[in-house]
Amino acid sequence: MNEDSSRLMRAWLVARSRFAEDHLARAVEAGVRQYVILGAGLDTFGFRNPHPGLEVYEVDHLATQSWKQELAEASEIVAPESLHFVPVDFETQKLSERLEEAGLDPHVPTVFALLGVVMYLTAEAFGETLEYIAGFPKDSGVIFDYAIPRDMLPAEEIDARDELASRVESIGEPFRLFFGPDEVAKVLGTFGAIEDVDDKELNHRYFARRTDQLSLRGRSGHMIAAYRGPLVP
Repeated sequence: MNEDSSRLMRAWLVARSRFAEDHLARAVEAGVRQYVILGAGLDTFGFRNPHPGLEVYEVDHLATQSWKQELAEASEIVAPESLHFVPVDFETQKLSERLEEAGLDPHVPTVFALLGVVMYLTAEAFGETLEYIAGFPKDSGVIFDYAIPRDMLPAEEIDARDELASRVESIGEPFRLFFGPDEVAKVLGTFGAIEDVDDKELNHRYFARRTDQLSLRGRSGHMIAAYRGPLVP
């Protein structure tokens, strides 16, 4: 638990979720009532959703969702009525159809999150996902993290990136997609307001007064919130 690599990974997971949930809270205040988590994995937000009236849709492979539900049941954690599990076979099923079958209203402002997902997608798949989200009404948005390319990293961070890339590739989930900040802004051209936050700003927001050495060290990861319309205040 106290190894540097473990501490850094925990810090990233904390910052990633906190950034997403802070933005979601502001979106809910502005009237958003639907939240879609793509590639939800073991994300726990749906179980502890503090926003009355917010419907949460978790999208993932059936096997992953079944495992998650088994873990929750074993821990006596009850899924609230506002949490909807949406299993999708991405090779044979359309995301839009599966979400609408689960009750998602495409005519209502909606926030989507892709946390720890984008690096594993192809550029084509990510583009199609953004196109789908951009079709939702004004004030809808997307929150995701991305990593800068290897050649933009400082020399002292390259070995750590290479080690992580090798590890995920060895289990059949290689990194595929990286962006520079200018590139990702172009990809998000249809979204009217974008906040792109790096490690320094995340440290300032979430770790500045901690005394347990939990903080981000490294320039690879960025968090983005992008909206169809003015940035949610």
